[in-house]
Amino acid sequence: MSQDGLIRFVDDPKQKYMFNCGEGFVVDTLPEGTRVLYPRKPLPPLEDVSGAIENALENPLDAEPLSSQLRPGMKVTIAFDDISLPLPPMQTPDIRELVITKLLEKLGAAGVDDIHLICAVSLHRRMTPQELKRILGHRIYHHFAPDRLYNHDAEDKDHNVFMGETEKGEVVELNRRAVESDLLIYVNINLVTMDGGNKSVPVGLGTYRSVKEHHTVHAMMHSRSYMDPRNSELHHSCDRMGKIVNEHLNVFHIETSLNNNTFPSILGFLNKQELDFTSFDWLNLYLNKTSCDLMPMGVNRKIFSRVFSPYGLTGIHGGSTDPVHEKTLENVHKQQLLEVEGQADIVIAGIPYIGPYNVNSIMNPILVYCMGLGYFFNFYRGKPLVRKGGVMIFLHPLEYKFHKVHHPSYIDFFEEVLTDTLSPTEIEKKYEEKYAHDERYIDLYRNSHAYHGVHPFYMWYWGCAGMDWVGKTIAVNPQSREAAERIGFDSALNLQDAIEMAKDVVGPSPNISVYHCPPIFMCDVR
Repeated sequence: MSQDGLIRFVDDPKQKYMFNCGEGFVVDTLPEGTRVLYPRKPLPPLEDVSGAIENALENPLDAEPLSSQLRPGMKVTIAFDDISLPLPPMQTPDIRELVITKLLEKLGAAGVDDIHLICAVSLHRRMTPQELKRILGHRIYHHFAPDRLYNHDAEDKDHNVFMGETEKGEVVELNRRAVESDLLIYVNINLVTMDGGNKSVPVGLGTYRSVKEHHTVHAMMHSRSYMDPRNSELHHSCDRMGKIVNEHLNVFHIETSLNNNTFPSILGFLNKQELDFTSFDWLNLYLNKTSCDLMPMGVNRKIFSRVFSPYGLTGIHGGSTDPVHEKTLENVHKQQLLEVEGQADIVIAGIPYIGPYNVNSIMNPILVYCMGLGYFFNFYRGKPLVRKGGVMIFLHPLEYKFHKVHHPSYIDFFEEVLTDTLSPTEIEKKYEEKYAHDERYIDLYRNSHAYHGVHPFYMWYWGCAGMDWVGKTIAVNPQSREAAERIGFDSALNLQDAIEMAKDVVGPSPNISVYHCPPIFMCDVR
């Protein structure tokens, strides 16, 4: 055991360990000597949230106090992060509601009445009225919607505007209302280090022409973890775009960080290590597992969609983008960073029921691939937890199932593109533009609640560095072996079989690490 009990080594082959497995759980043993990595306990939340918000607005970093920037008759736009964060959604009131309420009070006191609120969805699906109400509260929603509260539309040619190009020729194209505002206020939730900073405005309020500049195979392959912005080509591109934005716009950035108090008390065992379980925790786990095993997956999905997290606010800063983001990264690292000595031959992780792109939806096979070889592989700073040529083992039901409203282009990507090739480079070259400009996908993105036609491509690119790095990826007991094979995963009947299969790649005496998540954490691998 080391680092305050966050790293444990299995010394009892009979000890049971729990894995999230989609909308259910797996309980199994692990080989002796296996290293199990756990997240830190939740950091203490700020006691005076209202006071912290006020301080962020009136004592900003490298900027004038917000109140001194306001005047009657000015045009103000407030943009905010969409439903992809945090995960699971937080208990109400959402921190975005609290921050925006305070902003509206200050704007009202200053005589500012030309105010628009824009959900910065980028190429994600449009949020529903109910989802917006949950984030912002009914009062704000009913006061501003639909004319002054709406989703950003990346395909609205009349309401997006070209701003310029970076020194590397990257196109910066943004929401017209935001560009023409006297003040643009952006409200972030920072659950992971990938988000926030200069990734907010150019991406959240950008168009396909802008987003495609850095959502590329090249950027992913040249990002030494996209959870490490200083070594990420994705973020370097966003930084260059951010310079263009800040040259033309008056941006007041507000970023919040949350602790990892992820699950309510009814699922409290998920926040604990197995060796710390009480008898009640084990009973609770097995009751939940049995219930999930007996009920149809769709029912489980509906139940888990009603899980809301009691996160605590650990920090909030306002002002100029770069200094604000530096403070945010410090806060996120305090909660999430775990020092780890040495890489592993095999890394095992259970993939939970929810990710950024299936909130109130279904985690389809492409999203399972993205969560595994994209997010879980990239939850590191320094070097990957798994060694080059090692094996990653994932536990997830892996259904051959898609949400027809949210993910129509995913279905076609799965059936057309992946039956042709798994190569990210070939996929990007041969298919991306076709899907990006398909009129049907554009119409569904604009007028329904579908992700943009190009979105499954980016999810595939997310995993390309992991795909290139590992020697084999194994899915444990997938419901659809065909789906697993389609995304490049081998299949095993159970965890023990998966480990034996992995030994064929890494040798008979492997070093094994288990990534015990959620809650989220990232490894600082030495």
